[in-house]
Amino acid sequence: MDLISSLKMAGQSLMSNKLRSFLTMLGVIIGVGAVIIMVALGQGTSSGITSRLSSMGANLLTVSSAMSMGPIRGAGGSTLTMGDVEAITQLPLVKYVAPEASTNSATISVGSATWSTTVDGTSPELQTIKTWPTVQGSFFTDDDVDGLKRVAVLGQTVVTNLFPNTNPLGQSIRINGLSFTVVGVLKEKGDSSGSDQDDVIYVPITTAQQRLLGTATVRSINVQAESTEALSPLKEYINTLLRQRHRISDSADDDFQVRDMTEILSTIEDTTKMLSFLLGGIAAVSLLVGGIGIMNIMLVSVTERTREIGIRMAIGATTRAILTQFLIEALLLCFIGGLIGVALGCGGAQLLSVWANLKMQVSPWLIAASMGFAIMIGLFFGYYPARQAANSDPIEALRFE
Repeated sequence: MDLISSLKMAGQSLMSNKLRSFLTMLGVIIGVGAVIIMVALGQGTSSGITSRLSSMGANLLTVSSAMSMGPIRGAGGSTLTMGDVEAITQLPLVKYVAPEASTNSATISVGSATWSTTVDGTSPELQTIKTWPTVQGSFFTDDDVDGLKRVAVLGQTVVTNLFPNTNPLGQSIRINGLSFTVVGVLKEKGDSSGSDQDDVIYVPITTAQQRLLGTATVRSINVQAESTEALSPLKEYINTLLRQRHRISDSADDDFQVRDMTEILSTIEDTTKMLSFLLGGIAAVSLLVGGIGIMNIMLVSVTERTREIGIRMAIGATTRAILTQFLIEALLLCFIGGLIGVALGCGGAQLLSVWANLKMQVSPWLIAASMGFAIMIGLFFGYYPARQAANSDPIEALRFE
């Protein structure tokens, strides 16, 4: 019997018991759909975190104080100063340096409109480090930093909420009651891991320190190395330099932290990869349960069709033909169930992305792997019932009532 004839007979057999066939496929449908949704969630989470860290800059080291304070970051609890920034700038292997000192939630007002957002004091180098171009105007300059100018560069979210129908360039905004002039608008970066990167205002670091924060310290220092290979030695240079500047004894702990964003990114990628496998493994259990259901139903089907098997053997059907027939039925169940499961999984991932605002990423390899796994389930759990049918004694099968 050729493959086409076997497929036709398998289809006829499944269609003769539509409800039972559907209930048998249900375990595969749920299993494949769950695998796709769970792994897509893990991949999407990983992609979002990776994207956010990458947007912070390439070959980046972040120096921060070991201390922290509540609503005002970079104020009293910080041990880092502009002197540290200048000293790091002089180190070898350094490409760009940009300090940051910011408030978590400042009140911004334009006329009767108000908005609460982060105001970040920094230097012009931050724009280069983050590769964040302006779509209107320009970033502030070193002269603005030196002159303590009250100028501001806005993220797109701030513009949307404060200037919905007007051009913000040259307009005056009030930050905690102080007047600032808008000189630039940054290109939209979008959400990343639930955080809106565009909900920010950048002002000169000196203006932020003296006009908004009342401090000479900085929250963190972004240091871009000349290359990826330079990150490790540069990290050691910064550690040595700051221990000397802060007069830290050999036995004392550092009052600062130097983080390599490349190492953090690698660690997060490994963690989220393990999370994806874990979620996929949990979902795959339901697929295995579906496979057991298929074996059970196929064994019932073999029993019900014992007389049919005997008749087919009596008129010349070979053991291989019987084996192939029942194996194809099991594979067809899993294949159709897999297709429906893929459709439900992709649809479910899309709905979760829209309704629950979860970042989902369905890759082609995930769909292929899910279908391949479903077919393997059919092959594995369908073989034993098919073998049972093929090994039937034709005489006993003909006598079966």
